Amino acid sequence: MCGIAGMISFREDMREKAAVCGLMQKALIRRGPDQRGIILSRDAALVHTRLAVIDIEGGRQPMTVNMGGNTYTIVYNGELYNTDELRSQLAADRAFETSSDTEVILRSYIKWGEGCVDKFNGIFAFVIHDEENRRVFLARDRIGVKPLFYYEKDGCLIFSSEIASLLENPEIPHEIDIKGVSELLLMAPGRTAGYGVVRGIKEVKAGHCGYYTPDGLELHRYWSLRAVEHTENFEETVEHVRELVTDSIRRQLVSDVPVCTFLSGGLDSSIISAVAAHEMRQQGKVLNTFSVDYRDNEKYFTKSRFQPDSDPVYINIMAEHIGSNHHWTIVDIPELVDALDYAVDARGLPGMADVDASLLLFCREIKKHGTVALSGECADELFGGYPWYRDKDIRMTDGFPWAQSTAYRSGFIRRELAEMIDSDEYVYSAYRRTADSAHKLPSDSPLESRMREMTRLNTDWFMQNLLERKDRMSMYSGLEVRVPFCDYRIAEYLYNVPWEFKDYQGREKGLLRAAMGHWLPERVRSRKKSPYPKTHNPQFLEAVTEKLRYIMSQPTPLREIVDEKAITKLLTHADHVQWYGQLMNLPQTIAYFVQLDYWMKKYNIKLVSK
Repeated sequence: MCGIAGMISFREDMREKAAVCGLMQKALIRRGPDQRGIILSRDAALVHTRLAVIDIEGGRQPMTVNMGGNTYTIVYNGELYNTDELRSQLAADRAFETSSDTEVILRSYIKWGEGCVDKFNGIFAFVIHDEENRRVFLARDRIGVKPLFYYEKDGCLIFSSEIASLLENPEIPHEIDIKGVSELLLMAPGRTAGYGVVRGIKEVKAGHCGYYTPDGLELHRYWSLRAVEHTENFEETVEHVRELVTDSIRRQLVSDVPVCTFLSGGLDSSIISAVAAHEMRQQGKVLNTFSVDYRDNEKYFTKSRFQPDSDPVYINIMAEHIGSNHHWTIVDIPELVDALDYAVDARGLPGMADVDASLLLFCREIKKHGTVALSGECADELFGGYPWYRDKDIRMTDGFPWAQSTAYRSGFIRRELAEMIDSDEYVYSAYRRTADSAHKLPSDSPLESRMREMTRLNTDWFMQNLLERKDRMSMYSGLEVRVPFCDYRIAEYLYNVPWEFKDYQGREKGLLRAAMGHWLPERVRSRKKSPYPKTHNPQFLEAVTEKLRYIMSQPTPLREIVDEKAITKLLTHADHVQWYGQLMNLPQTIAYFVQLDYWMKKYNIKLVSK
C-alpha cells in the first residue's frame, strides 16, 4: 500500500516540477513511510511513497520498464491477489526482474493495454506513463477500495491518492461552491462518486479507467454489477459462497510482513479471523487479533434496535475459540475528542466524527504490532445485513434508507445559500440516478428488482463511505487494511443470488451464516448484527458541545455556510435526528460541525458563488 501523486502535461516541461512534487509527496508520507521516489520527465512528474509489503527491496517505485522500444513508468497503490497466475502468463515474454505485484501490473499493461484491468483481482489505483505514445493510463479497482483524485486545468492533469496532497499544489484553489456546500451539508459523510467537494477536484470512479493525452482526459467504466440468471439451487449456492469467501481470505493473507485481523465479535470479522487463524496454524504461527472499546462503555451502554448488545463477550468467545493472541485498544474520551482533528487530516474532509476518530486511534495501536490487517467491510452491503434490507417499509421508501433527514439537514444551510439549493431535489436526484442504474432482468419480481436497487444504493454510496473511512484512517498510520468481502467475484455472484437465499431462515446475512457458520461457535454464528462500536459515555456529547459552542463564539468560516440559529438549537440538544443512519446521531452531528470548522480553517477553504 502506498501513496501516489503527480503532474502530467504535454505543453509544459514537467522536469521543472520537483519542488511542487516534493510538497505533494510530503503530504502522502503517512501512506507510505518506508520508501519514497520521484521521477521527472518531459511529460510526466510521478511521485510515490511506499508502505513495503511484498518484495520490500525489489518493489520500489516509480518503476520503469523498457520494452519494445518504449519506456513505461508506473506509480501504483494497492495489492494484487492473483499475482502468481498473471506472472506465469507474462513470464514467456521476458524474465521478471522483481517478485513485486507492481511489475506484474506494469507488464500486464504493456501486453494487454487497457484490457489489463479485466484480468486483475485486487485493490488498486495506478497511473502509467506510456512515454513514446505520449499518453498516460489511469485506473481504479472495480469496487473502489483504493482512491485516486485529480484536477485538470490548462492542459495539465494533477493527481493524487488524497485530496490533502492535491491541495499542496498551488495550481489548485482552496474553494467550495454551492455544490460543495450541498455535499457537505446534505450528503456528508457520504459523497457523490467522482466529486471531490473542493471546487475542481474530481475522482476516478470505482471500476473506471482511461487515458490522458494531448486531447484531454477520457475515462470510461470497465466494470459494473450485471444481472444474469441464477441457476444454482440453495445447496449449490451455499457451497459456491463458501468457496469464494474462503478463497478470498486465503489470497489476502499473502504478505512479506506480519498479518493480523480486526475482531469485533460479529459475523464478518469472526469468519475472517477464524479462516486466517486456521491458515496461520498450518504454518506454525499464531494470529494476532485486535478489538476496540471505550472507557466505561459497559457502564453507559443501552440496548437499541440497531445495537442489541455490546461486543466484548463475543470477542472473548471468538478469540478463545480460534486461539488468537488478542489485543484490546481502549479509547478514552479526551483522546477521542482530540482525534477528531486528526481524522480530518486523514480523510482530507470532515467525516464520520468519532466513528472515524476511534478507528484512527485503533489503527495506530494495531500498527505497533503489524503492517497488514484484514477487516470485514462490505459483507453487509452484499449479503443484505443492514436493517433497511429487511424492514419492508424502509426498503420500499423512495430515498436513501440511511439518510431520511434532508429537511433537517437543509435547516443548517445559511439562508442565502439555502435559497439557491433545492435540497430535496439534490438528494433525491442522486438517489434516483443510482437506483435507476441497477441492471435488472425482465423476469425479476418487484421484490428482486428492488433488492437489486438496494444493492446498488449500498455499494455505490454507503459502502464507498465506509471504504474511504477505512483506507484513510488506516493509512494515516501506515497500516494496510485488506477487505476480503470486497472481492469483485463475491460482488458479481451475490448480485444475482435470489433474496430468499440471502434471507435464509429469516436472518440478516442468512446465506453467509449457512456457508461459513461452521467456522464459528454457535453464540457468534447466531449473533444479531451490531454496528461499529461508538462511545455511549455522555462525556463525549458534553465535550463536543462545549467545543462547538466555543467555535461559534469566535470568528469561524462556518458562518459562511451554516445557519447560526440552527447551530444554537443543535447545542441545546433539543433534536435527536439521525444524521447518517445509526452511525451518526446527536453527538456525531455536533462533532461533524467541529470537524467542518477545522477543515475549513486548516485548508483555508473559501466559498465562491460562481
